[in-house]
Amino acid sequence: MFSSFNNPKSCALKDCPCPLRPFCGALFLDNFGKAGEKKVMPSVSPTARLGSLVSILALTLFAAVTIWINYEIKVKIQGGRGGGSVHEMGNVQVGKAAPDFSILDLSNRMVSLSDYRNKKVVLLDFWATWCGPCRMEMVDLQALQDKLKGKDFEILSLNQGEAADQVGPFISRKKYGFHVLLDSDQSVANKYGVRGIPTLVLIDKQGVIRSLQVGYSPGSDEWERKINDLIGK
Repeated sequence: MFSSFNNPKSCALKDCPCPLRPFCGALFLDNFGKAGEKKVMPSVSPTARLGSLVSILALTLFAAVTIWINYEIKVKIQGGRGGGSVHEMGNVQVGKAAPDFSILDLSNRMVSLSDYRNKKVVLLDFWATWCGPCRMEMVDLQALQDKLKGKDFEILSLNQGEAADQVGPFISRKKYGFHVLLDSDQSVANKYGVRGIPTLVLIDKQGVIRSLQVGYSPGSDEWERKINDLIGK
């Protein structure tokens, strides 16, 4: 038996701790009556039932995709390790030269990685506006940039596959100050072997990869230490 979400008092699951409950939108099991008691249930239209089922299926699909991405990152890329650091990723690896690239930024100016050679330590961030972990990481990256302001350090934030008129307002609204580039066809991500976002690549002044991280790890202290070590070299 079912009851409408609009009648929560009759819902047997009103104290249910399930995180999906607020999103189900319509149908919950009703209170069971006493033995022999016949209860009159509120009617629910077929359209409402269908809409509720579609919502639940969409949430289930989203959860399945999230689990799959987590598996891809932690098992296939990181070999089952819980941490985000990896030694290699596709054709790139720590200790090897970072592949050069040239793409447009939000100001429609061409930017190349080689522009920073022998000048600055560079942190590449592969991300997208729809990516929740990317959004969390960007807060830490802004804090990192604020701490290292005025030093030989640059964050190149490579958005994946989104248009400038979508990325620009997002960056402005969040008041992020790092240099945003548009990897519209994901050619740079493919060159670096990126398989999940966010992905961070730390490159020293000589253009050599010094650290790789796949997925979000809270905090910026460890990155600050690594970057300060490289700036001093």
